[in-house]
Amino acid sequence: MTAPLTPPPPPNERPSYQGGPVPPPAGAHAVGAASGGSHDPYGTHGEQDGPGMLTEVRQAAVTAVAVALFGALLGVLWWKLAPSVPLVGEVVNDSWVVYLKDSEGEQAIGVDGTFTLLALAFGALSGVVVFLLRRRGGVPLVVALCAGGLLGSLLAWRLGVWLGPAQDVIAHAKDVGKGVTFSAPLKLGAKGALLAWSLAALVVHLGLTGLFGPRDPEPDPWPAPGQYPSGPSEPSGPYGGKSV
Repeated sequence: MTAPLTPPPPPNERPSYQGGPVPPPAGAHAVGAASGGSHDPYGTHGEQDGPGMLTEVRQAAVTAVAVALFGALLGVLWWKLAPSVPLVGEVVNDSWVVYLKDSEGEQAIGVDGTFTLLALAFGALSGVVVFLLRRRGGVPLVVALCAGGLLGSLLAWRLGVWLGPAQDVIAHAKDVGKGVTFSAPLKLGAKGALLAWSLAALVVHLGLTGLFGPRDPEPDPWPAPGQYPSGPSEPSGPYGGKSV
């Protein structure tokens, strides 16, 4: 006579251990959070977002002002290096008339070209300097760099015009006399040159950031055991085997 077999457990009951991960005891998450554990990935980061963004905005404002102030140097260089446009005054029917001495000359184009080249050089230089001082970059810094370049171009334009020859060409012609050549006032015909500084600074800064800027750490291809939770275990049969 053989011994009676042990009856299997009812289908509603599950074995005490099926080979899967053991769940943590009740209240473990609450204790970890109360003891200052690192279970909350957003708590510490959320506290630093406010002051960090405020610091970036302050640095961006200082950058914009510093870049714009260099527009004064650009204005002086434009005034010194731009070619002069020769004018001549004549008296016709008891009234003064001013006209170009060389009607086919390209001095006016040279004035715009000088401003554009200088603005491109200033933009590239400012992009390099800002990158070396603030390698982390950021959207506020890039916006400040472009805004500072535009303000610097406006300052350079108005300062160069103010430093250049007199704007009243009739009065200037009367002062120098009939038939005497004098220089025309500085005039920026191509207003698009005002954007050259900002565009050059943006391209150079973004290029340096993409090539030499800080990189995000790459994920570990071989995580430590237990770093990631294992998937749900497959249901087992009444004797520990895989159910069909």
